[in-house]
Amino acid sequence: MNLAFVESPVQLLNVLEWAHAQHDAPLNGVPSQPAGPARTSISDLTVVVLSPTDPMSRGQLRRMAELARDEGHAVRWQEARGRAGAPLKTVRELAPMLRRAERVVIGDPFSRYVQLLLTLVGGKDLTVVDDGTATMEFVAQIARGEKLVRWHRRGRRGPRELVLAPVTFLARRRLTPSRNRDVEVFTAMPVEPPQGVTVTPNRFGWTRSRFGPPKITRGADMVGTSLVETGVIDLDQYVAAVAALARTHGATRYFAHRRESSDKLHRLAVETGLEIVRPDLPLELIARRGPIGGTVLSFPSTVVHTLPLALMGTGIRVAVCDIAPEWLRDSASPRAQGFLAGVTGTAQDVQRLPAPA
Repeated sequence: MNLAFVESPVQLLNVLEWAHAQHDAPLNGVPSQPAGPARTSISDLTVVVLSPTDPMSRGQLRRMAELARDEGHAVRWQEARGRAGAPLKTVRELAPMLRRAERVVIGDPFSRYVQLLLTLVGGKDLTVVDDGTATMEFVAQIARGEKLVRWHRRGRRGPRELVLAPVTFLARRRLTPSRNRDVEVFTAMPVEPPQGVTVTPNRFGWTRSRFGPPKITRGADMVGTSLVETGVIDLDQYVAAVAALARTHGATRYFAHRRESSDKLHRLAVETGLEIVRPDLPLELIARRGPIGGTVLSFPSTVVHTLPLALMGTGIRVAVCDIAPEWLRDSASPRAQGFLAGVTGTAQDVQRLPAPA
C-alpha cells in the first residue's frame, strides 16, 4: 500500500500528479537523472487528508478529494485538528496504516503533524511532493544538514519548539536517504538534489490531460498571495502594488489565495475595483479549466513555476512582479528578500515585471 498524507489542496493535487506520473514511460526510453526509485504501482494508493480548520482550505480539499476518488484512489478524511486530544487520536488510528505502507508520500515536511507521523515510518521509502515554494527551502536545508525551518520564520526557539525539537530531529533523519530507504522529491520547482535524493519533475501531465484547453479572455487576471498574512509584506504597500498593476495591465479579476483574510480582500475590492474570486480548486486547475485572461499577473509564489507547465501550449503569458525591499515588514525574516528573488529568478517561461513605484 502507498500512503499519502496531505493538509492542503495543492498537496493533494500534486499527489494526483505523482500517481499519474508513475504510468509515464521515461522520455525517449532514457531514465531521468539521477536514476529514480523503481516505478510504484498506484492501484493501492490511500490518501489521508489531515483536515485543516479554515473553511476555504476545507472546501477546496473536499473538491480535490472528489477528484481523487474519481481517479480510483481511496481517500480518508481525518478530523485531525480543533478538538481536544485530536492529534494523539489521529496518530493512534493511523499507526496501523503506516506499518502496512510500502511507500509514504507527504506534502509538507515542515508540518509538525507530518513530522510526528514520520517518527513512526521507520525504514520505509518516502516521497515528498510539492507544497509550493517551501520545497526549495526543504531541499536546501536537507542538503546542508540544517534543521527544518520555514523560510518566512525567524527561527526563534520558544517552549513549543523546544518540546518538539526531538520530533523534528527524527523527522529530518527519516527524510535523509539511507541504505534501506529511498527518498524522492516530486517537484515543479528548480532544486539541486542532495546526494542520494531522487528528484522527479512534476510536469502537470494529469492536469493537462483532465482539464482544458481553456477559453482565453481579453485583459489580465491577477493571482493573490498570502505574504501579508505571513507577516512578510506590509498591507498598505501590497494594496498599492495591486492597484498599480491592475491599472497598467488592465486586470479585472483577482484570484484570492485561500489564506487571504476577508478584510484584506474587501479592501482590495474597494480600492482597486477588481472582482475578487475565491477559487474552489487550486489555481492550476482553475486556469486550465478557464476562462482565464491572456495574461496572468503574480507576485513571487509557487504559481510562477507551476502555471507555465499547466498552461503549456495555450499561449497564455505568465508575468511575475518583483517585491521591492521597502514592501517588507520589519518582522520579516532576514532571508525573505533573497528567497523571494530566487523564486522569481529561477522561474522559466515567465515575464519579469519591475515593482511598481
